[in-house]
Amino acid sequence: MKIGIFDSGLGGLWTMKSIVKELPDYDYVYLGDTKRLPYGNRSHETVYEFLCEGLTYLLKEKDCKIVVVACNTASAEAVSRARREFLPKKFPDRYVFGMILPTAEEAVQFRRVGIIATRGTISSNVYPKVIKKLNPKTKVFQLATPLLVPLIENDGSTFITEAVRDYLKPFATKKIDALVLGCTHYPIIKRTIRKFLPKNVAIISQDEFIPDRILLWLADHPSVETGLSKNKKREFLVTDITPHFKKLAKVWFGKNLKLTKVSLG
Repeated sequence: MKIGIFDSGLGGLWTMKSIVKELPDYDYVYLGDTKRLPYGNRSHETVYEFLCEGLTYLLKEKDCKIVVVACNTASAEAVSRARREFLPKKFPDRYVFGMILPTAEEAVQFRRVGIIATRGTISSNVYPKVIKKLNPKTKVFQLATPLLVPLIENDGSTFITEAVRDYLKPFATKKIDALVLGCTHYPIIKRTIRKFLPKNVAIISQDEFIPDRILLWLADHPSVETGLSKNKKREFLVTDITPHFKKLAKVWFGKNLKLTKVSLG
């Protein structure tokens, strides 16, 4: 059985790159719902519907034992519900790994934390809720940054710098000591984000710690780990093949990478 990775687009692929580097022996299936991105501006019900369709494909058609939902919007709005309602009915022996708790556990090491994410993630208020439970002393300041995902997905590098500059201005008076990149797309532009933050502000970037968290999770679930195939196979599925996605996918995983178009729903 394989490890599935699900996202709306490039962010999940970047996350997969970091996971594969840390855990290279396993077989992976990446599924990017590129036809319907971005998820951040969708309703909660629609995000849940899209997530269940992605999970069904990976768990049923691709025989994945665990799916890493490398999408903060889906993790914020739909993963918990999928664990309660969807998996017990459809796939009781499968597992879903989300982004929120591991990221919150990193954030509570700091006193004053800023969070940038999609509208969906911010409106769910999930990060402040989880962080407060883990450490009531951590102060959270969050901001929706809805333009960043479309710019990243559409090679909008000309405009990204100005967008980041404007988005980060409100944090200047908050005296934050860490900034959470609350979308898996954002590590792709981490260097640009770094330029507009004081040197003493740490960047909490999911590509830097999610692989280790998955490794720990597998160690805690040996029955799952032993059932995973280890042939170093990678499969890349998308619901729409865009030139920019194809270009970066080949840069990150090699020129021989093959993208396969699939349908969900």
